[in-house]
This record gives sequence, C-alpha cells and structure tokens, in this order.
Amino acid sequence: MPSYLYFLIAVIPSITLHEVSHGYVANFFGDPTAKLSHRLTLNPLRHIDPFGTVLLPFLLIISGLPAFGYAKPVPVNVSRLRNPRRDTLYVSLAGPAMNVLLSAVGWGLCELAIHVTQQVWQFDLGEYLGLVNLILAVFNMLPIPPLDGSAIIEQFVPRRHLPNYYRLRARALPIVIVLILLDSLVFHIGTNGLVDLQNWWLHLLF
Repeated sequence: MPSYLYFLIAVIPSITLHEVSHGYVANFFGDPTAKLSHRLTLNPLRHIDPFGTVLLPFLLIISGLPAFGYAKPVPVNVSRLRNPRRDTLYVSLAGPAMNVLLSAVGWGLCELAIHVTQQVWQFDLGEYLGLVNLILAVFNMLPIPPLDGSAIIEQFVPRRHLPNYYRLRARALPIVIVLILLDSLVFHIGTNGLVDLQNWWLHLLF
C-alpha cells in the first residue's frame, strides 16, 4: 500500500476523534452546543474545514513548503459549562488526550506485528497511527492560542481580562501558521524536536 494511503488512514480518524472528544467532554460538563450542531459524529466530512483541511495543505505542498492544516473546531459555548473556568481546561485537554491514546494504540499494533503476526502492513499502519497522533498531541499542547495547550495559560488570566483574551485567541491562528513556517524554513527548533520525539517513539519498539 502506498505510504500516503497509510497516512490518510491514520490522520482522518485521528483529527475526527480529536474534535469529537472536545465536544463529548463539553457535553458532559453541561454544554450541548456540539451535540446540537451535529458535531458529535465520526463522519469526517462534518469536521472538514474547506480552507484549513483542504486548500491550505494543498497550497503549501505545491509551493514546496511544509504541509500544515486543521479541522473545523467543534463549537463550545463556555458560558454553558457548569464551571467555565475549570471545565474549559478539561474540554481543551480532551483532544490531545485522545491523540495520546491513539498513539498508544499505534504502538500496540506495531508490537503485535513485531512479536506475533509478522505482518508488514500492520506495522506500517501502527507506525503511521502512532507517529501522526504523537505529533498532533505535542503540537496541540503548545501553550499558544488558539492551540489546546493555551487553556493552561487561560487559567492564570484574570477574569476581567478574559474577554480580551478570547478575542486574541479567536484571531491568533494566522500567527501560529507564520510561526510554523518560520520554524520549518529558518529556525528548525520545533522541527528538530519533533524528529527527536518520533525517534524516541520508534526506539520504544526495539
């Protein structure tokens, strides 16, 4: 099977489950916005953002730049959470936590292929699933708005400044994209860190 198919098989359910987990946790803590918007579904088409999921990665690839994309964020109404200050953190961390779980599943598939089935396709699928989700988990946990890790910073923002913080978070995505491109083309700090992280994950198998 071509490598890009393994990548698609890994990345599509991973970003879908990432977004759905945000919605499920929000619903658990009292905000049914995602449920009412029919976003608690495993249908990946419901989570595609035309620009972020399709057009942006395509333009970056044909330009010879590092590919980057994002899914349509699950809607969350913070004011409907039972304890907005606390529950926002749980909602935000749900996505990366799902990616960590899926990365562990990928590792398990690789271990099964190595020690039991000796199936190359199973190892390749596990490797892609594990590494894709490892990258998604670490990247989304960066404490930079609007990434999930910024919810940790939010806990320290005084209540009177939260409206300004939310406005900043809503407009910060272009800044994140520029930082990613600058790092990939010039600084290579994050890029090298991700390579080291992937090597660590692979070394756990042998």
